[in-house]
Amino acid sequence: MRAALVIARRDFSAVVLSRTFILFLLGPLLPILIGMAFGGLGDKISRTDLRPVVGLAMTPADAVRMESALKRLAERMQPEALPTFHRVPLSPAPRVQLAQADADMIVIVSGTIARPILAGKPSDVERLRGDISLIATAALAEQALHMVRVEAEPVSTSVGAQMQGRLAIGRIAQVVIFFLTILLAGMILSNLVEEKTNKIIEILAAAVPVDAIFLGKLIAMLAMSFVGICFWGSTALCVFLALRPAGAALPDPAIGWPLFLMLAVIYFAMAYTLLGSLFLGIGAQAATVREVQTLNMPVTMGQMLIFFFATYAVDKMGSPPEIAAAIMPFSSPFSMIARAAQDGALWPHLLAIVWQTLWVGLIIRIGVILFRRHVLKSGGRWWKQLFRGATG
Repeated sequence: MRAALVIARRDFSAVVLSRTFILFLLGPLLPILIGMAFGGLGDKISRTDLRPVVGLAMTPADAVRMESALKRLAERMQPEALPTFHRVPLSPAPRVQLAQADADMIVIVSGTIARPILAGKPSDVERLRGDISLIATAALAEQALHMVRVEAEPVSTSVGAQMQGRLAIGRIAQVVIFFLTILLAGMILSNLVEEKTNKIIEILAAAVPVDAIFLGKLIAMLAMSFVGICFWGSTALCVFLALRPAGAALPDPAIGWPLFLMLAVIYFAMAYTLLGSLFLGIGAQAATVREVQTLNMPVTMGQMLIFFFATYAVDKMGSPPEIAAAIMPFSSPFSMIARAAQDGALWPHLLAIVWQTLWVGLIIRIGVILFRRHVLKSGGRWWKQLFRGATG
């Protein structure tokens, strides 16, 4: 462990104290900012440019009632689901008026509110006939009918809403842990291949046990990941607090927020070390960066399939798929963090953490054996070395 901590301190300082680490921290924020910008632009387009424009060729009184009804419906429905109105002069020939109109109108409504007439292409008329009928009915109901008063009986919470909220928290936690793991675990591959190319790994293997090299690199990259997570998490928290609607509150996980956040950190560490130890074993066999990229793709795709299996089982608590996802080592962190959001029992998490830790040690041990046999050209039979202590 002392040798592993020395390797970890060396690698951690080399990565975190470099100038490129700042770019690494800012790198994931740029796609998020670009996505938010394009999302806002797309929302603006969907609310304005893509809404059909309907010409309103009615008397001023009817036009006012139609516009008022459209405004009332837009307050209770999504505005982009309704057309927009554009007043045009009354004309005895709406078809000719539509062909000569300068505005981007696709149909013209004439007649009266009780009997509107829609002029336009057959496809556009069929598309907007229901909307115009709804708006005209709302305009008539303003005077002919009275709205039914609905009395409210508020409750503090409901079982269904609580279950849906906890399920959503579990799914979000799964996605966040998965993407952080995929984003950060790949750095271990390039780090090990670079040291193999520069012959540094042979020098380290002559000075300290190979197990300590693997474990130290894993600890260093995990510590570096926590630095990045603290930065990204602080940024996300500030954005959430700034954009959170007034009065909005997150539902509580089944085990409470303090324990849930602590387990989220632990399960991220386990998911990262499980995948990172596998990447270390792959990087130990590769000689070039191209080989690393070739071997990285199947492992990443396999991890994505495992993640999809864990997300499939998240809403099936206690079912065979959910239990299988909790037992499989690579899907266990994702399955168990979702269970923490929905179930308040703590003993399954203790068993899962011990189980995942055993698999981390086993994968590191297998990677060390393969590294000795194929890179250092040393070691005896692999089944004898599997449970033998590291000797350097």
